[in-house]
Amino acid sequence: MGLQFTVKELSDFLETEFPQVGGQFTIEALGEMMATVRLNVGEQHLRPGGTVSGPSIFALADVAIYIAVLAMIGREALAVTTNCSIDFMRKPAAGVDLIAECRLLKLGRVLAVGDVLIRSEGQEAPVARASLTYSIPPKR
Repeated sequence: MGLQFTVKELSDFLETEFPQVGGQFTIEALGEMMATVRLNVGEQHLRPGGTVSGPSIFALADVAIYIAVLAMIGREALAVTTNCSIDFMRKPAAGVDLIAECRLLKLGRVLAVGDVLIRSEGQEAPVARASLTYSIPPKR
């Protein structure tokens, strides 16, 4: 199947289709059945106490899987999350971006399943681990 986008092409697609998240995420790398995505942590991602909020961590996991799926199937804005399980394992480091390493475990005609490991930049210990399933709409 092979990659359907370059990093720049996929970044441009996301900016066009989802301008509401513009500037929040950076695609660091794409590969066969994998993606590395950065959450550019800003004030809007913090909860009281100054740590990154759970919803922001979830969003990073979700976007990382979406990017990995699109990189493989091409331009399909309507691929959607059908299941997510996330383990929050430790508090993110203060004031640094989060990095998600995503790998697709299965990519079928109608479903994609993947795992995401999220770390604070520069830290080895994971902040969260997520498993997600995406529904891929039928070709028109």
